[in-house]
Amino acid sequence: MIARHEIQTEPTLDLWRRLGAPVDPQAIAWRQDGRPIARDGRFFARFVAYIEANTVRERLDAVVPGEWNLTLELLPTVSGGDDTTDFAPYAFKARLQILGVVREDVGTGKDYKQASTDAFKRAAVRFGIGHELYSFEQNWVPMDGDGKYAKPLEDPRVVYERRGKQETPSLPFGRGLLATDVPPCPKCGGRMWDNRIGKRNPKAPDFKCRDRGCDGVIWPSRAASAEEGASEPAAAATGTSDQVPF
Repeated sequence: MIARHEIQTEPTLDLWRRLGAPVDPQAIAWRQDGRPIARDGRFFARFVAYIEANTVRERLDAVVPGEWNLTLELLPTVSGGDDTTDFAPYAFKARLQILGVVREDVGTGKDYKQASTDAFKRAAVRFGIGHELYSFEQNWVPMDGDGKYAKPLEDPRVVYERRGKQETPSLPFGRGLLATDVPPCPKCGGRMWDNRIGKRNPKAPDFKCRDRGCDGVIWPSRAASAEEGASEPAAAATGTSDQVPF
């Protein structure tokens, strides 16, 4: 009985391993996350790694052809109020079933397509597809301005790969925030995004969990918020800041 059980389950285990295998590096792209920020007369924007929905479909069709099913549910539209910058009003819930196992997640976007594909990819991450992207560090890329149509001065992929080859990342100015400053998520213990660099509101969270299914955050202390708010006019006048991207 034990031997037969192992024979039946080993192929399935291999399928799960293949589903969660790292994606082709050439399939990884970079998109801008948020508006550029100014530091010492230069502009930088944070870029995050992502994969297209077609990459997920190709992985599913290659590993479990005909054994997966996707159902999308449109969620109620929410209002963005007066400030609609970077606001994603549409949301879908994706229900992905693979070999009888179901995982669900919610995605948002500025239109139906963006929201539905975001939900699909998030649900796929729960099966391990593209999970390695969450281990990527922040990638700050120099920009040609801070306007809506500002463009990166370098390929974000090249910037990230060059940084990875350096033992100590070169900083374009001043003192940078060290990766060792980032604490683990207080809820799940996972890795967190460091938002101290680009946040415009000093009362916003300093850290946010990288796992989109976890709402773990760390808020700035009241003393730090008061100090940062008081120092903003001086920083603006001199054009310098201790909080810099790398």
